[in-house]
Amino acid sequence: MSHAEDQTGTRRDFLYYATAGAGAVTAGAAIWPLVNQMNPSADVQALSSIQVDIGGVAEGTQISVMFLGKPVFIRRRTAVEVEEARAVAVDDLPDPVARNENNEGADAADENRSFGENGEWLIMQGVCTHLGCVPLNDAGDYVAAGGVGGWFCPCHGSHYDTSGRIRRGPAPENLPIPLVQFIDDTTIQLG
Repeated sequence: MSHAEDQTGTRRDFLYYATAGAGAVTAGAAIWPLVNQMNPSADVQALSSIQVDIGGVAEGTQISVMFLGKPVFIRRRTAVEVEEARAVAVDDLPDPVARNENNEGADAADENRSFGENGEWLIMQGVCTHLGCVPLNDAGDYVAAGGVGGWFCPCHGSHYDTSGRIRRGPAPENLPIPLVQFIDDTTIQLG
């Protein structure tokens, strides 16, 4: 084999590699915008975590905040509400799973759904698990009609107890609890 034939093969190989490299760069430049557009927008990323001041929430009241496009109920329960919630046996619940992102796989005992030293804080998504209506809080008025206190969904009659657990109605699951972290005594972070 002559030196000229060896050089020809090398040039040909170089052209193949250069063409393949240019094609790969061109394909990447064309595909990248399509892949990048699937990332969450800046406004969604900004709302992936929010801090909420809970210093003004009195015992027995709740506030609602919007988090990721859904209402979140933040309730400071009374000692009676905590006692009622903790008196319920998990075996008596239609949904025995806590649905708590902070405590995956735990059962629906009130201790696994509430926050604070004595369980006074209940923080959960305020969307009925049946068809997405917003339940009414302080549903003690509905106890006479067979309710369990807590929350009542006016759309189809689901009843949630003082721990946000489904007790009656067509809703299949307990109200979910998002990721929650106490920053200090008066501030929580959702997400």
